[in-house]
Amino acid sequence: MSTEQSRSLSNVHSSVTTDSKTGWRRLLAFLGPAYLVSVGYMDPGNWATDIAGGSAFGYQLIWVLLASNLIALLLQSLSARLGIVRGLDLAQVSKNTYPPFVNFSLYILAQIAIIACDLAEIIGMAIGLNLLFHLPLIWGVSLTITDTVLMLFLMNRGMRKLEAFIMAMIFIIGASFLIEMFIVKPDALGIAKGFIPENLTGNSLYIAIGIIGATVMPHNLYLHSSLVQTRKITRTDEGIKAAIRFNLFDTTIALNLAFVVNAAILILAAGAFFRNGFFKVAEIQDAHRLLGHIFGSLSPILFAVALIASGQSSTVTGTLAGQIIMEGHINLRIEPWLRRLLTRLLAILPAMFTIIYAGEKGLGELIILSQVVLSLQLGFAVIPLIHFVSDRKRMGKFAISLKTRILAWCSAIIILALNGKLVFQQITDWIKAYPNGGWWIYGMVVPITIGIAVLLTYAFFRPLLYKHKDMPIQVPHGLANVITDLSAIAYENIAITIDFSKNDKECIRHAIMQGGKHASYVLIHVVETAAARYYGTEVMDHETQSDADNLEKYVDSMKELGYHAQSKIGFGRPAKAITQIVNDEKIDFLVMGSHGHKVFKDLIFGTTVNTVRHKVNIPVLVVKPQ
Repeated sequence: MSTEQSRSLSNVHSSVTTDSKTGWRRLLAFLGPAYLVSVGYMDPGNWATDIAGGSAFGYQLIWVLLASNLIALLLQSLSARLGIVRGLDLAQVSKNTYPPFVNFSLYILAQIAIIACDLAEIIGMAIGLNLLFHLPLIWGVSLTITDTVLMLFLMNRGMRKLEAFIMAMIFIIGASFLIEMFIVKPDALGIAKGFIPENLTGNSLYIAIGIIGATVMPHNLYLHSSLVQTRKITRTDEGIKAAIRFNLFDTTIALNLAFVVNAAILILAAGAFFRNGFFKVAEIQDAHRLLGHIFGSLSPILFAVALIASGQSSTVTGTLAGQIIMEGHINLRIEPWLRRLLTRLLAILPAMFTIIYAGEKGLGELIILSQVVLSLQLGFAVIPLIHFVSDRKRMGKFAISLKTRILAWCSAIIILALNGKLVFQQITDWIKAYPNGGWWIYGMVVPITIGIAVLLTYAFFRPLLYKHKDMPIQVPHGLANVITDLSAIAYENIAITIDFSKNDKECIRHAIMQGGKHASYVLIHVVETAAARYYGTEVMDHETQSDADNLEKYVDSMKELGYHAQSKIGFGRPAKAITQIVNDEKIDFLVMGSHGHKVFKDLIFGTTVNTVRHKVNIPVLVVKPQ
């Protein structure tokens, strides 16, 4: 696992030095990863639950936010510990622990969770643009696809620049709500009483579950275990211990800041709406309108600015989490812009569909649904994480203590029980709402939910039943093999593509360097006339006759030099014809001349070399023009 390509987020792995710094400068060097994680705790999904809780119950649910934050702090610190000690992210450790099918299922569920989270961010961004610039929601949703460019720019500028951008977004969010607190003037005594736990029943329990589900997000656990590896540390017991300590500071500061923001949203809703008799403000747009109605124009503007900053920052971290999950679980590495584009498109489609068929009001329900989806996936990140950091064989002296383990499992049980109740209540509500459409609920939703529960049970028991048995370590590009024999390969049948250009001589020269005089050579030329392309078979036109004669001259020249050579004419599309001849003549080595096209010519003339290279199962030597 020491090769560069096997590392989590390999392009920024160990890119921030820490050992050369001392005192507060060293602490600052470690600050950053948790801030990228913390934005997931203040995204538009959190806004929806906080606004609903504050408007319906005033300050009563602040203690739920605090409890959620403490659970998140515990789990994120465990995630950071795993990444620091083992040098692997959560997805990579899962890959080495569970069978391939389970890992593929975990990847699918995690990807769905990221899309669901992205969906909430898209809606939040679109609503923010609509509130601030009166941009139609459908346009706002469409514009969110352009953040791919921002993501690529930030990644190319380095991890510190990315962290600085996220911190700037957090500052904008925090400053906006701080100013709004002065405008709303909440009740200080009521806020203090809100920290005292109360019995939760009915709708208050439902909203509390939603707050917990929206707060503890599964992909943040994957993300944090990878981001801590961007810090270069000394791999000694003392160096690892210091890294864990400094990252705990980072996590504590960042998540408490996220708690302050979430509490500010809930306090804002309580002070602005609950106190003024608006008890059912569940829509973000309604909150914006009421703020303007009650407190004037400045408050709703700050609200919209913070909403846009929240959606944009959460989008960036969601992209990073997607890369970590894909590479860790299924060993697949694709270009970041392509992965980001696919994720964003999969999230944009349901948002557009909802706007077209359900209108503005449907977006609020869609955000709540996205949080239900997140709840379903949460256990698949929390349960493996606790198992992995409890494993003394692999964590050594850095395995968590018994007390921490008990707290972690209690947190997991609370999350799973409350989220299970949320899912059960949601399915029940669907059955009541669609009495005639129960077939898709009983035929699809219920079986899928049962399947997920079975998979969750397996994820819990697998590390217990096979406590010290890991799967073979998997990395995106595989592991280096031991090389014991490097004897030369003798090629018997070598093909050379000919296009009657100055590159032909170089192609022939490179071919005979591979085979010498003991090999047989097949010179291939493809006739591309309109008739040949249309019929795909031999055509006896002037060009064909001329090409055949010229090809024979090459063959005769090689024979005079003592080489075994023959000619083969193909017809139609070059890639298809060359591949056919290679297969028919049982060629074991192919030499091709590169046409030297660039971008636009490739679009016009095609890329024969690349197409052939992917169609044949033999070595291909590409010779560039001199």
